[in-house]
Amino acid sequence: MNEIMNDIHRRMSDLVTDHVQLVTLLPRIGIPLGFGERSVADVCARHGVDPQFLLLICNVYCNPHYEPEPQMLAGIHMDGLVPYLRGSHAYYVDNRLPHIARHLDHIATQLPERVAAVFKRFFEEYQQEVMAHFAHEEQVVFPHIEALTAGRPAGKYSIDSFLRDHSNLEDKLNDLLQIIFKYLPENVTGDDTVSVIYDIILLAHDLNRHSFVEEHVMVPYVRQLEKSNL
Repeated sequence: MNEIMNDIHRRMSDLVTDHVQLVTLLPRIGIPLGFGERSVADVCARHGVDPQFLLLICNVYCNPHYEPEPQMLAGIHMDGLVPYLRGSHAYYVDNRLPHIARHLDHIATQLPERVAAVFKRFFEEYQQEVMAHFAHEEQVVFPHIEALTAGRPAGKYSIDSFLRDHSNLEDKLNDLLQIIFKYLPENVTGDDTVSVIYDIILLAHDLNRHSFVEEHVMVPYVRQLEKSNL
């Protein structure tokens, strides 16, 4: 296991400078981007975030080879997990997807009608799939976790069901990239093309890490909760 960050006494500003992915991640954990000279531990204490949980999520996002071990997860307070996952859903739905849609709309004005329709239809269908994916987690999975952590009866749902049915949202974004590369005429001008390709690549990476957190942090954590509530 290759950890890239584990020092809670390091300045938060240095951490973010070294790992720019954290600029969009930290607000989803409940940490705004004004740190002063404060350490990771001090910033976390100021905003009610467990520092070990923060470093866990940061390691997942910044190191593709990082995988937390079950015994390590058992020693981390996971109260922030569901709020973080909800915050990520809101970030994707309210921020990143509309941002990409605006770029695609601008590009579409320069395309033949048939090609523009392909771009728009594919992305609209993708957005609907994302909304359905998140709705299931918001309405079924997260309430299950919250019931378990509160010691309430959690019903018959099992987190293993989530793992069996979980789909990778980033795959269709990669399909969209291939559609753009295949059908975009050479004479399309402006910054929208570069911006939308860059944004799609970044979102696909972010969604990949989001899925990793759900499958390699959330699932083993909830399995332990389910065993404890038997």
